[in-house]
Amino acid sequence: MRIGLLTDGGYPYATGESRLWCDRLVRGLPQHEFDLFALSRSAHQEAQGWVQLPYQVSRVRTAPLWTPEDGTLRGSGERGLLARLVTGGERSYGRRERKRFTEQFTALATAVCTPDPAGTAPGDGPGTELFGAGLHGLAELARERGGLHLALRSETTVRILEAASRAHGTGRTVQSAGVPDLLAFAAELERALRPLSLDWYDQESLGAVDLCHAASGGAAALPGLLAKRFFGVPLLVTEHGVPLRAHYLAAASGTPYGAPVRALLAAF
Repeated sequence: MRIGLLTDGGYPYATGESRLWCDRLVRGLPQHEFDLFALSRSAHQEAQGWVQLPYQVSRVRTAPLWTPEDGTLRGSGERGLLARLVTGGERSYGRRERKRFTEQFTALATAVCTPDPAGTAPGDGPGTELFGAGLHGLAELARERGGLHLALRSETTVRILEAASRAHGTGRTVQSAGVPDLLAFAAELERALRPLSLDWYDQESLGAVDLCHAASGGAAALPGLLAKRFFGVPLLVTEHGVPLRAHYLAAASGTPYGAPVRALLAAF
């Protein structure tokens, strides 16, 4: 079996989280072939290199989730984020693409801001279907046209989030979100959705594996969800360590977000 191992800030980086666990997993399954798809957390982590890989690792694809300190998406040469994105990653959307983005992001924002009715089993509520439709729609747009990260940083994104947070049925905490809260959440959402824009979604990459195994939830699982969507590849998700990443709930500077942003991030 050919397994696509998906990691976020972990294996095969020498300073990665869960690297020992992932290494034991790969070495313990010598009868299988592994393709590694690794997301890095920082330039420092990339500079530290990789651990020694066993023979059953046939290929490694990497992509950074970090950006330079200036806050743009311009990387440093071929190491930068945009060097790993789909063709046309820096194009702005035309009218039809903006309409598609607005429709799909509205669905996702509505699902995030509006809780399912009390007593609904996890994954069974209307919000789950709406969230999936919005997420897959954004992924298809990114795959076909690129430019998703620019759209997620646009004024349109903030307006959609504002409307969704004020809609009937949203919680009191979400309704209290001000413009600074929505801007902060939009920035975190753009970071969280960067895997949607990677160039891993073709028949020679994730489409070539028999099974995707995400070593954590969150960013590492997104490529697996898209491989399942685009190619029908089964997805297995395991979690080693703390299930929710602290960086989803705190600012990059270490200053905690307010209650509205934390509520939105937790819902996402």
